[in-house]
Amino acid sequence: MERYKENQLKIYNSLSKQKENFKPLTDGYVGMYVCGPTVYSNAHLGNVRTFMFFDVVYRYLLHLEYKVRYVRNITDAGHLENDAEQGEDKIAKKARLEQIEPMEVVQMYTVDFHNVLKNYNFLPPSIEPTATGHIVEQIEMIKEIIEKGFAYEVNGSVYFDVHEYNKKENYGILSGRKVEDLIHNTRVLDGQSDKKNPQDFALWKKADERHIMRWPSPWSDGFPGWHLECSVMSTKYLGEQFDIHGGGMDLKFPHHECEIAQSQTCSGVKPVNYWMHTNMLSLNGQRMAKSTGNYILPNEILSGENNILPKPFSASVVRFFNMQANYRSILDFSGDALEASEKGHAKLMEAVQFLEKVNPGNASTFDVKKWKSDCYAAMNDDFNTPILISHLFEAVKVINQIKENNATLNADDLSEFKATIHAFVFDVLGLMNEATQDSSDKINGVVELLIKLRKEARENKNWALSDQIRDELIELGIQLKDGREGTTFSIN
Repeated sequence: MERYKENQLKIYNSLSKQKENFKPLTDGYVGMYVCGPTVYSNAHLGNVRTFMFFDVVYRYLLHLEYKVRYVRNITDAGHLENDAEQGEDKIAKKARLEQIEPMEVVQMYTVDFHNVLKNYNFLPPSIEPTATGHIVEQIEMIKEIIEKGFAYEVNGSVYFDVHEYNKKENYGILSGRKVEDLIHNTRVLDGQSDKKNPQDFALWKKADERHIMRWPSPWSDGFPGWHLECSVMSTKYLGEQFDIHGGGMDLKFPHHECEIAQSQTCSGVKPVNYWMHTNMLSLNGQRMAKSTGNYILPNEILSGENNILPKPFSASVVRFFNMQANYRSILDFSGDALEASEKGHAKLMEAVQFLEKVNPGNASTFDVKKWKSDCYAAMNDDFNTPILISHLFEAVKVINQIKENNATLNADDLSEFKATIHAFVFDVLGLMNEATQDSSDKINGVVELLIKLRKEARENKNWALSDQIRDELIELGIQLKDGREGTTFSIN
């Protein structure tokens, strides 16, 4: 029987502003969309916090045996400076400053983003679409919105008519903002006088002569509005309605509000059942942001090449640090906080490693089933990782008692205890046992050295030594494969 049928997951829905029982549109299947990065610079740790949390959501849904289609986009066009509808495209500006092609910028920072996620043990999404790969679909959605009377074209640009939409629907339903208040608080900016109302937002922008990234359309050579891509890609890959849409709290307005308006205009139904938003990561008590220079890059933490931390920290410690706070709360990043997390992480991993060597006793002095139920209850309560971690440290106490011969577990309980700890520590939280990793790295280093010695033996026509190295590695379960690019190995 699927685990999800045995557990009632509750999710805090930003739309209703309360926790709700999670019921997917299709039993056993989950469609989840998360707004990805705009690839014009390196993603800082504050950005990564959001992706890290949704990596845990993805992992837990898989653990519950849902079949999940997880879509996370790459924004590689249409995102203008300061999230406004004027100025340069962020990617095009970077290309101009660096004197390279915009797609070189995209490639450079997409590769960096993927490297960061790999270093921090993220599972890849099911689909990772790009804005530039869906220009045709974006143009088609604009046509549909115009045909339905909720958009208008002026001088080659197309704008969504917020006031017209608000006559039938509620623009502001997610953020709680009212159009009347937006009118009162909005200042008409230069270059936006084409709009009927200051609150209207761009679906298509006519490119001026300086704008590098442009595509032909029925209205002008231009580029799509930033909000449009997510409506197009989410509905293309997940349908007109899907289960979960995630992102940072800063995207709630206007980005996600505009998504709802665009998608609902086309389909006539609310596009998303559960909206989830992560809170910000602060540094020195202030929001982490590139615009202020108050940020740290994830790979700088691993290398120690920064002026903020006293030493390098592992990716697993950083994951552990992030999971010690609820995703909807502000988390302050500091060297002291990471050092405390490092100590806790070491205790957890030491206990997990010792548990693998434990033999069963005749009786159990610890209620494994209740503890296991508490772990699931924590995660089912809106993915409450801090409470889950507190339960994992209850397990650490029990393991230490076993080590001191003050506790025992019978065979069935010990097997369930080991499986549950492994599932939550490694499969759900995505932590890594660095002691095992270090050992693996050393083994790989030794094998590479033997491959080098074998190569030298072959160059010297010392076939006996070459064959001896190969054969003895095979006996250890290490298979060598010679190819044009050199010799590789696999461990069986």
